[in-house]
Amino acid sequence: MRQRGSLARIALAAAVVLGGAEKSNEQQKQDSALHLGFDRNEYPGDEAMETLRKQFAFVGYWLSPPPGEKTNSWKGKRGKLAEQGFGFALLFAGRPGSSLGAMAAAAAAGEADAKRAVETASREGFAEGWLIFLDVEEGGRFSDAAHAYFRAWAGALTREHYRAGFYCSGIVVNEGGGSKVISADDISAHLGAGEAAYWVFNDACPPSPGCLNPKELPPLRLSGVAYAELWQIARSPKEDVARNCRGYAGRNSCYAPVDTAKKWFLDLDVARLANPSAPQ
Repeated sequence: MRQRGSLARIALAAAVVLGGAEKSNEQQKQDSALHLGFDRNEYPGDEAMETLRKQFAFVGYWLSPPPGEKTNSWKGKRGKLAEQGFGFALLFAGRPGSSLGAMAAAAAAGEADAKRAVETASREGFAEGWLIFLDVEEGGRFSDAAHAYFRAWAGALTREHYRAGFYCSGIVVNEGGGSKVISADDISAHLGAGEAAYWVFNDACPPSPGCLNPKELPPLRLSGVAYAELWQIARSPKEDVARNCRGYAGRNSCYAPVDTAKKWFLDLDVARLANPSAPQ
């Protein structure tokens, strides 16, 4: 009986190992299917995009002026980029928390921004079903007004038959007293799991490989947000969290290896899909 129990334990252990191997193989398959993209506030030019296409599968595409800008140089470029074979991660600049006011005003702002995003997306040729990421530059834990804004954004996009997403921090913020928070988790917890897609930035090294173009892209699960669909692994210029990262050039900026003259600094992104915002 003792020996039989030992054999049973051995058999069980073997089954666990084999099951773990199968899961590992499936995870490896998913990781090998990752795609490299980039984003930047200013459109680098048609000639630049032809060069960058040699290395990148998709590009961040602004539907609004980027944060701090009054114009959008990406406007009208969708057709050209689609012909070159680029996929798209659609972006719309969110409002800073200090501008949202009370809950009702914040919700109204979310509705208005979603409407503007849909109108612009439609004009640019992105029809119903496309995923639009609200660019949330602020990190940490958000106010009730900010969550009202996020909920209104997601709800309005859904009603317009688009999909809602958030570009936000995946970096752990220490709030003191043993409390920590990740911005993506805070949004998801208030919005509801599965109600939006998440594009997180986490350019601390590790988990980021730095401003490099690795042959094997880092798995999304290492971003710190297991459910992320995209991970921004490098930003230009690099932030303080990336002070130990490698590969950054002059002015602490990141450049693509194909950009040997270092003309176009950019941010690097990893995604599950080659066309992350496309209708599923």
